[in-house]
Amino acid sequence: MRTPFFIFVKAAASTILATHERVDLLVNNAGVMAMPQRTTADGFEMQLGVDHLGHWAFTAHLLPALLRAPAARVVTVTSTARFMGGPLNPEDPHMTRKYRAWGSYARAKMANYHFGLGLQQQFSRAGVPAQSLIAHPGLSNTDLQSRAVREGGAGWAGAFFEAMTARSGMTPLEGARPQLRAATDPRARGGELYAPRFGSNGPPVRRPILRRYDLQEQIDVLWQVSERETGVALDVA
Repeated sequence: MRTPFFIFVKAAASTILATHERVDLLVNNAGVMAMPQRTTADGFEMQLGVDHLGHWAFTAHLLPALLRAPAARVVTVTSTARFMGGPLNPEDPHMTRKYRAWGSYARAKMANYHFGLGLQQQFSRAGVPAQSLIAHPGLSNTDLQSRAVREGGAGWAGAFFEAMTARSGMTPLEGARPQLRAATDPRARGGELYAPRFGSNGPPVRRPILRRYDLQEQIDVLWQVSERETGVALDVA
């Protein structure tokens, strides 16, 4: 029997809370990409579980320490792949009926985007100094692309992106710069997005937040589904 993923998430947060009165910076960066259809030990679709639901629970558990900091920042890492995904379906959030490896990844990265914006709304409504920002690393030459190919779910697109990343991708150090700027730039503000200047490459700059007509609806759906699936509430107030 596998140990549920969220036991480890809660245990990690509890260890931090036991040794740190406050947390000044949290970067939600864990992720898998274009995996074959599989689930976590909790029964969550793997990409949604690792890329979003784990971050949701971890952030919620750490809220007391984040709110004790004078100016905490939470940075959530998304991707341009979010544009390829559809909205989260509250009736089938784990894609049990129609799973697509890349579609699931895109949906998880859109969840990261909505989570970052929704968390900033929570901070603002509660009148706390903590801030939530979003970043994406562009095309970075880490093991993420190669792992997707090795796992066997990425198909021809995975092989294409692996080759393109090896040829023109940024180094891991360069790819980390948008997250670092969102986390440390004194001029950065909650609700902002930082990304490479040229989309997939270049120095980190602030990018516009594209506000679809249903943005608030999707944030609200994400909050409802995330709380229902994890059993963990994330209410700053």
